[in-house]
Amino acid sequence: MTPWLDCSPAALLLSLHVAGVVLVLFLIAGIALGYTLSRPIPLRGLLDALVSVPLVFPPIAIGFLLLMLFGRHGAIGGPLHDWLGWNLVFSFPALVLAAFIAGLPLVVKPIQSAIEGSARELIEVSYTLGKGRLATLFLVVIPVIRRHIAAGLILGVGRSFGEVGITLMLGGNILGSTETLSLAIYNQVLDGDFECATRLSLLLGLVSLTLFFWLGRLGRGR
Repeated sequence: MTPWLDCSPAALLLSLHVAGVVLVLFLIAGIALGYTLSRPIPLRGLLDALVSVPLVFPPIAIGFLLLMLFGRHGAIGGPLHDWLGWNLVFSFPALVLAAFIAGLPLVVKPIQSAIEGSARELIEVSYTLGKGRLATLFLVVIPVIRRHIAAGLILGVGRSFGEVGITLMLGGNILGSTETLSLAIYNQVLDGDFECATRLSLLLGLVSLTLFFWLGRLGRGR
């Protein structure tokens, strides 16, 4: 095993697994929410505020509120445990939920701004020509704003890689189970192993830059 991975080998694979799942979720939810928020719908302000909360609210506090909500005795976690015997917290889905909530506004906002700006006139033309909403979305909106989608995905996945506060609360930071790469750095620092913390930090930076360039090329269509 290379020196880069012998500190916390499972953490990198777990982080990549989480990033892969949230990338798909970001792609679907980011476009859907960006398109929805660009339209004059009822309660648009409330939906916009809910999506934007992670930008202004401390992650550790969001994680605590989600822990109370999805915990075994929470408003959502209680029925899930009683009816299905399923516990969300301290599990892989909890890591995905934490990464998704943390990065979602960074995906939605660029897409929403692009639709409200450069794509607005094209959308109106599409409607005038008789195209429906779904046809307009897939044939007009997505091709026009693909660079903004790629930019949002870069920001969202990058944020999910660095997420600590919400992940710590929902995932529990269990070694070998819910310890992501960012939490592994945190744990190595607590243990006083700064050499491993340095290796993992450089590895996290390398993975983030690789994703940045890959998604950037994807957005430019190369």
